[in-house]
Amino acid sequence: MRLRTRNRIALRCEEACPVLALLRPRSGATQWIVRERYDIEPWVPATEYVDGYGNLCQRFTLPEGESVLDVEHEVEVPDQIDVDLAAPQVPPAQLPDEALQYLLQSRYCPSDKMSERAREIVQGCPPGYPQAKRIESWMRENIDYRYGVSEASTCAMDTLGCRAGVCRDFAHVGIALSRSLMMPARIVVGYLHELDPMDMHAWYEVFLGGRWYAFDATQEEPRGGRVVVARGRDAADVAFLSEYGPLEVTQMDVSVTRV
Repeated sequence: MRLRTRNRIALRCEEACPVLALLRPRSGATQWIVRERYDIEPWVPATEYVDGYGNLCQRFTLPEGESVLDVEHEVEVPDQIDVDLAAPQVPPAQLPDEALQYLLQSRYCPSDKMSERAREIVQGCPPGYPQAKRIESWMRENIDYRYGVSEASTCAMDTLGCRAGVCRDFAHVGIALSRSLMMPARIVVGYLHELDPMDMHAWYEVFLGGRWYAFDATQEEPRGGRVVVARGRDAADVAFLSEYGPLEVTQMDVSVTRV
């Protein structure tokens, strides 16, 4: 399917503020950028680089006062995400170099503290996709999607404790549990067609059978229509805006429509 995404972000700066933004998706095996528009008002010079996770990062300095980032993309994406119940777990010694970092614990995913819980959850499931699927199902059955119970510092252990959170919290729990079972996992942020309420969205991917598979415990069933903007170890790597000075997001409007 072809989707048109738009993200309009109104900002206020008390003084000139350097900003790092992750708002441009890349073309790849699972999506193709047909056209795009990236507007900064008032216009300021910008540069771009690719970070260590393959994300497109934009750097610019916003002036004092009001600014607007208005980013629009038209993207061809799969109607469905891939599912393979037979995908095996890849032994650590056979993992590609780039996947090894996604076995390590990280700021929001303390997987080294969650192995006992993970083993309880997947008891009776064969290694590989069935265990990853069981983790996703367990979260859907045992964690409530609820606003106001998590904050910027909330990690996967905190979410397991309160049994509630939003999409990034679900992703952190899934990542940490997967890593504790020696399955590489990473966070994904982007857009999901027909998400309700509409906003930027987070899910996660697990490396199985030589490739990455998407999982999203906030949805009742596997759904396509996903536009990937950034990937990383956890939310610390994929913030859509990182400011280096006083900055306030005064409004954010996200839309995803089928073309």
